[in-house]
Amino acid sequence: MEMLGVPFALVWVVLGLSCILAGKVNKHKPWIETSYHGVITENMDTVLLDPPLVALDKDAPVPYAGEICAFKIHGQEAPFEAVVLNRTSGEGVLRAKGPVDCETQKEYTFIIQAYDCGAEASGASWKKSHKAVVHIQVDDVNEFSPVFREPMYHASAMEGKIYDSILQVEAWDQDCSPQYSQICNYDIVTSNTPFAIDRNGNIRNTERLSYDKKQRYKVMVTAFDCGQKRATESVAVHIDVKPVCKPGWQGWNKQVDYEPGTGSKQLFPKMHLETCDGPLSAVRAMVELQTSHIGKGCDRETYSEKSMQKLCGAASGSTDLLPAPSISTNWTASLLTDSGRDSDLIFNFDGRQAANVPEQVVPQNLTDQFTIATWMKHGPSPGLRAEKETLLCNSDKTEMNRHHYSLYVHNCRLVFLLRRDFTQVDTFRPAEFHWKLEQICDKEWHYYVINVEFPAVTLFVDGVTYEPYLVTDDWPIHPSSIDTQLTVGACWQGGEVSTPRFTQFFRGSLSGLTIRPGRIETQKVISCLQACKEGLDIHSLESLGKDIKFHFNPAQSVLVMEGEDLESVNTAMAKVSYINSRQFPTAGLRQLHITTTVQCFGEDICISIPDIKALVMVLPPSEPRITIAGSDQLVRPAADLRGAMGVAPFKELRITSTVTKGDGVPFSAVYRPGVLEAMHNLDYCDVLVIGEELNPEQESLEIHHSSLMGKHLDATNSTSGISIYGVDSMAHYEEALRQVRYRNWRPATLSNRRFRLTCSELNGRYTSNEFNLEVSLVHNAAPVEHVNHMAVQSQYMRSVHHPLMVHSVNSHISGTPPAATVVVVICIAALVCIVVLGIYRLHSTHQDSSKSEEDEAKDPEMDWDDSTLTITVNPMENVREPQTVEEEVNEEEEDEQAGDITSAESDDSDETEEEEDDEKEVKESKLKSKLEWDSSSITY
Repeated sequence: MEMLGVPFALVWVVLGLSCILAGKVNKHKPWIETSYHGVITENMDTVLLDPPLVALDKDAPVPYAGEICAFKIHGQEAPFEAVVLNRTSGEGVLRAKGPVDCETQKEYTFIIQAYDCGAEASGASWKKSHKAVVHIQVDDVNEFSPVFREPMYHASAMEGKIYDSILQVEAWDQDCSPQYSQICNYDIVTSNTPFAIDRNGNIRNTERLSYDKKQRYKVMVTAFDCGQKRATESVAVHIDVKPVCKPGWQGWNKQVDYEPGTGSKQLFPKMHLETCDGPLSAVRAMVELQTSHIGKGCDRETYSEKSMQKLCGAASGSTDLLPAPSISTNWTASLLTDSGRDSDLIFNFDGRQAANVPEQVVPQNLTDQFTIATWMKHGPSPGLRAEKETLLCNSDKTEMNRHHYSLYVHNCRLVFLLRRDFTQVDTFRPAEFHWKLEQICDKEWHYYVINVEFPAVTLFVDGVTYEPYLVTDDWPIHPSSIDTQLTVGACWQGGEVSTPRFTQFFRGSLSGLTIRPGRIETQKVISCLQACKEGLDIHSLESLGKDIKFHFNPAQSVLVMEGEDLESVNTAMAKVSYINSRQFPTAGLRQLHITTTVQCFGEDICISIPDIKALVMVLPPSEPRITIAGSDQLVRPAADLRGAMGVAPFKELRITSTVTKGDGVPFSAVYRPGVLEAMHNLDYCDVLVIGEELNPEQESLEIHHSSLMGKHLDATNSTSGISIYGVDSMAHYEEALRQVRYRNWRPATLSNRRFRLTCSELNGRYTSNEFNLEVSLVHNAAPVEHVNHMAVQSQYMRSVHHPLMVHSVNSHISGTPPAATVVVVICIAALVCIVVLGIYRLHSTHQDSSKSEEDEAKDPEMDWDDSTLTITVNPMENVREPQTVEEEVNEEEEDEQAGDITSAESDDSDETEEEEDDEKEVKESKLKSKLEWDSSSITY
């Protein structure tokens, strides 16, 4: 110590003072880093700091002053706290006070300071370090799934085009970090679709789309975030395929249903023409209704040819050369017939069939004016050199082979041959008339009418006039006594061959072949006979624009419309309708064909419009049920059958027709729920005799011509029955049938006579029930007047006294011995029993026949209507001596018994019947002298 030059005592003083000062004063502040960076995972509590949280103090290792007691955080209300782990070393840790959510706040920045423990144990005089900045980043957890921004996506794509992107879908994620919040991938869930999607959500098509194949696609799409978490719900993407703008008609249905009885129905109410904004100057559209497969080319009435002529007002006198086969018209029985689809009688000729028309049917009075008409369906003739095909031929029957007149087809030409007889002038005359028409070989039905006004001959085809393109002259035929033969389907070759035979056979179909001598048919009647009952129509014609021009063909199966304004053409096409005026049309399909041409400015045709093919379905009509009702038994006395007027078997006849109710079927008069009464026409009613045919020598069934006056009805009768025919109402048929009379002037040989009545509509398409009726005689009947007196004692009937008869009976009884009296009483008792039985029998017979007798009496041409008459006995007439009631009854009983016996015996022979009738007339004349009419209840 001395060597240093400082006294030892002084050193100890300094050290002591220093120790005293150190125990009382905290000289240094704690020291920490100036900035910290930390990371905490959301929902965790410990923060990882870089660098670690450590505070240093130069006062160490002095207790308290050299120790770290706390870290304090300042600012931003940070949800963190700093905790001292070791006071001596100054280590600490940063913790979260509660859950930390990255989606709420991704980063935190705050100030932290360290504090030492001060100079004393009490912790007074803490010293704090400088302020350090702490940056904390919150690490994300992949807790959310991707969600699409739209609930549904919709886009459209043009057909035939490949797109890079049709549309883009987008999803998002609530996670805060780029790793978990970004969408890294999209995927199409729907399989087998022509689409793909990239990682950005762009959807494209992998092949060309077709509008005709599929108009709309539905694709389900999902998304994945970068943590490969999938969206909980996929999104629907609708992609519509747009057709390439193609010019054409749009908004039409391929099939239109038509219900019978609904009138005119629009075919294309929403139809419009798409021109793709092309400039146009005119539009022409043609609508064609194709009905060649229906009946004779379209839906026509299927009544017989004769009925149709009456309906159309044709002149009478035509001869039907192809009638329906029957007993009286048997020359068509060997021909092939086809009833068609609607009971329309059609004869098919295959080159082997022909028919000879009987001489009594052939028109004999052909003059310079006559008409030949027929329906014909014919195709091209087979072979290179086609032979003549004869429809109708009048040729020599024997010896020679001259054709007097004929109608035939040759190489799709129609030829009419007419050879006149020699007259005073022997010159060339027109003999052959030729027409070359497409209709002859188009395999379709057409109506041909040849009007002859010699030397002029005119042909009508479907109502259109055609003049012959070639007329050949020839010499007249020399007159001869050779008979002629009229044939259908071929020509008769009677001479110049070893065996007479048919030649020049026809191949095709014919129907309604008629000849009308002496007159030609008018244009109006011809048009009516071939008119279609179905066709095209324009609904609300008055609403068409003035700039629309339209034209129908005669059959109204083709409609042509022209217009300059597209909107007007669209409006007009929407009004095109179909109509069928038949009450019971032919059900089935009809084809529609629409062709359109568009003309542009300065060009002929600039836009090509595809043709349209559609269908009209005519639904089946409600079929009528024709019912004939009335009394099925007619009981009449023999005198009624022998009368000049006979009896009316169908006096109570009633004809009704009902249909089952259908939707939209407009009929009137409801009978009961679901059934309606339909008013329509009939075309024939036949009354057939059941059993043996009528014997013309003793009975007849006929209808007076006056009963048919004012009606479209005719009638024919034979021993087999009577036929009333013609298209007329059911009411007129009722009236006519009620006037049918049956007469038998020898009724004694008649036990009963049965008849069967049937009626038809549309040539047998709808037939009625078979109504059977039996006509019989009243047998074993005593005079009705006696029966009425005995069975019912009317209040208007009084006792009739016969004094002379009473006197004789009384005088006889007064002289009779007692034994004889007993015998008389026994006889009277037996007689009373017989009379009672007879009265009961007569009363039953009277009850059975009373109704029919009253109905017969209602006939104005027959007897009085005595249903309300009362016969009153005049007590003042022929007054004689008083007579007891018992004697009067006995006298009437004896007369009744005698009458009954006479009636029973009348069944044995005609002679006894005539005697009975004479006796009846005598009795009736005697009765009339005793009775007078009570006219108070007579109805005139």
